[in-house]
Amino acid sequence: MIVRREEKVAVLSLNRPKSLNALSPELIKELTAAFNAAATDPDIGAILLTGEGRAFSSGADLSGDPNDLPRGSDGQLDLGLALEDLYNPFVQAMRDTPKPVVAAVNGVAAGAAAGFAMAADLTIAARSAYFLQAFVNIGLMPDAGCTYTLGQAVGPQRAMGMAMLGERISAEQARDWGLIWDVVEDEALPEAGLALATRLSKGPLKALGHIKQAIHTGQSGTLDGQLQLERELQCACGRTDDFVEGAKAFVEKRRPHFNGR
Repeated sequence: MIVRREEKVAVLSLNRPKSLNALSPELIKELTAAFNAAATDPDIGAILLTGEGRAFSSGADLSGDPNDLPRGSDGQLDLGLALEDLYNPFVQAMRDTPKPVVAAVNGVAAGAAAGFAMAADLTIAARSAYFLQAFVNIGLMPDAGCTYTLGQAVGPQRAMGMAMLGERISAEQARDWGLIWDVVEDEALPEAGLALATRLSKGPLKALGHIKQAIHTGQSGTLDGQLQLERELQCACGRTDDFVEGAKAFVEKRRPHFNGR
């Protein structure tokens, strides 16, 4: 992992370029630790996830000894243990933090790495990037939250197609389907990703956290429940310093200067 700070943004870069940033257990542990540190750092307003080299990530590292794969108490192979111990906690952390999470996808985002990209709040991709649910090609099914985020983002038919056929989805197609936010030229991706995360980090962080909570809750909630949640969260937003500043700036016809409180 390469971890650096740019103003109020924590930049987390997957750094195994020789293997297209394949997700080894060690890398996922480092990623989760770095993410949790950024999520709890009061000086960090947003988190940016990207990959070094030619890829975001090719997905799980399959180059190891099959004998090292996790096994249950009965001695049988249990890939679910790896999900429970490594992948699921990271995906859950991305969703649980109130801070905005941006993914900047270069090259391939395959398998669980595609799940990481889709779990971000805003995902942008280089024009040459592509997304791949490759699990079926080795006799597995999507994980890392993909069966949840895919269907919500693109609908069941397209989600089934991606998962069952294991075909590449281009960055532009992903944008047109609503899987990601935007596509930029390859050379512009690093700057565009950082600019987006920086903009969010300087926004009304309390409101952004409430927006994130409400939209995620709305995916599985009822209208009545959502209206009540909006009432509660809007009340909380109205009691922030940022609302006072935003309203004042609106009246004074100037850009607001939010402090995240």
